[in-house]
Amino acid sequence: MRTYRIVPFLFFLIFLTACSLLEGPQPVILPTAIPTPPPLNLEQVSGELVFDPVSDVVPAIDRELQVLMNQVSRQSLIGYVQTLEGFQTRNTYSSVDDPAFGIGAARLWIFNEFIRVGNGRLLVEMDDFVVNNNGLINTQQNVIATLPGTSPHAGVIVIMGHYDSRTIDPFDGESFAPGANDNASGVAAMLEIARILSSRDWNQTIVFAAFAAEEQGRLGSQNYVTAEMLAGTTFDAAINNDIIGGRPGIPQSIRLFTPGPETSEPRQIARYINFISSLYLPQFPITLEPTRDREGRFSDHITFLDVGVPAIRLTESIEDPDVQHNALDTSNLIDYDYLVKATQLNFITAAHMVGGPPRPVSPAWAPMADPGGYILTWPVDDLAAGYAMSFRVAGDPNYPPFRFVAAEEAGNVAITGLDPNVSYLVSIAAISDTGRMGLFSPEIIVGP
Repeated sequence: MRTYRIVPFLFFLIFLTACSLLEGPQPVILPTAIPTPPPLNLEQVSGELVFDPVSDVVPAIDRELQVLMNQVSRQSLIGYVQTLEGFQTRNTYSSVDDPAFGIGAARLWIFNEFIRVGNGRLLVEMDDFVVNNNGLINTQQNVIATLPGTSPHAGVIVIMGHYDSRTIDPFDGESFAPGANDNASGVAAMLEIARILSSRDWNQTIVFAAFAAEEQGRLGSQNYVTAEMLAGTTFDAAINNDIIGGRPGIPQSIRLFTPGPETSEPRQIARYINFISSLYLPQFPITLEPTRDREGRFSDHITFLDVGVPAIRLTESIEDPDVQHNALDTSNLIDYDYLVKATQLNFITAAHMVGGPPRPVSPAWAPMADPGGYILTWPVDDLAAGYAMSFRVAGDPNYPPFRFVAAEEAGNVAITGLDPNVSYLVSIAAISDTGRMGLFSPEIIVGP
C-alpha cells in the first residue's frame, strides 16, 4: 500500500479548479502545436538522404490484436457491473469497513479483481488520500494497477474510470446508489482490458486507474495526478471511460470529448484513436465533441488536462439524465452488446499504443532549395519497421493520406511536391512489422 502526501499549495490550486467546475466550465491552458523550430543547417545533416520514399510497412489490422480484441467477454462485463451494483452504494461517505456494503467493500473487490485477472503481471496498489468536507473526514483510496512495459520508453498510458457512485445528494452514504452505468460500466471495461492485456508482454507501460471521490469534485484523480507529476512521471495519453454502458435503441457510436484547438495534443490523441478504431471497428464510429466535457459537467480526464497531459473522455452516444445520480441507474438498463463494443474500442487503441513502437520525438526539419521540399531528420527506434509521416494542413480535423518510409531508409528523408505557400503540421509515428502503429510525435510547424 502506498500513501501519497500532497504539496498543500499545489493541491489547493487543483482543488479550486475542481470546485469551479461545479459552477460551469472554466478556461484551461492547453498544449498546442510546437512552434516552428529553427531550420536545420543542411551542412550538418549527416547520412544519406532518401527522396520521397515508398514503403509497404503501413498501419494495418494486426491479426494477433484482432483475436485478443474479440476475447472481450460480454458475460464478464455483466458480472463486473452486477457485482459493483451489489454493494448498494459506492458513495465516498458510505461505509469503508463493511465487508458487503459501501465503498470500502467495492474498492477491496476491485483490488482483488485486478490481482485475479492480472496473470501475475499487474502491480496493484491502493493510493490513499484524505477527504475533508466541512469537518467530515475520511480516508479514501484509488485502486491503481500497473502493467510494466518492456521498452525503456518512459511515457505511460492511462486508462481510467471512477468507481464511486452517488444519489442526488453527493454526500449521502446510506441511500441506494447502484451506479451501474455511472460508472460501473467504465470500471468493468478497465478490468476486462486489464485481463486481456495481462496475458502477454507489451512495449510500453499502461496504468489502470479506478478513481474514488470523482462525484465530489475529482478528488481521487487530483491526488494521483499531483503525486505522479511531482514524481516526474511522463504521461503520453490518458483515456477516461465514464458512462459507456449504452442503452437499447441508442445510436451504435460513442462520443469522444476533447478540447481544442485542433493543434492541441488532446485533439491529436483523438485523431489517433479515431484512426485506429476505424480499422478494427468501423461499425462503431466515434463522434468528436469539441469540448472537454458536457456543459456544466466534469470527470477525471479534466484533472489530467489541467496539468497538460493529453486526455480524452469516452461517453455513450446519448445519455439519459433521468437515470443518473439516483436509484434508477441499475444494471438491467445497460446494453451489454454496446458495452462490449466500447470495451473493444478501448482495448484496440490501447493495444496499439502499448504494443506498437514508442512515440517518437518530433523531427527536425530544413527547407530544400526547390519550393515545397523539406528534409526531416529523427532518430530511428530499434522497434520500428517503418514510419508514417503526416503533413496535416491547419484546419483539417483528420489525418491526411500518410507518406511511409521503411526503417532502413528512415531518419533522413526529403519530401517534395508540397505547396510552398502552405504551412503544414508535421508529425511521425513508428510502425511495427505487423502493422501496429504507435502514437504520433507532437506536431511541428513546417513551411512559410
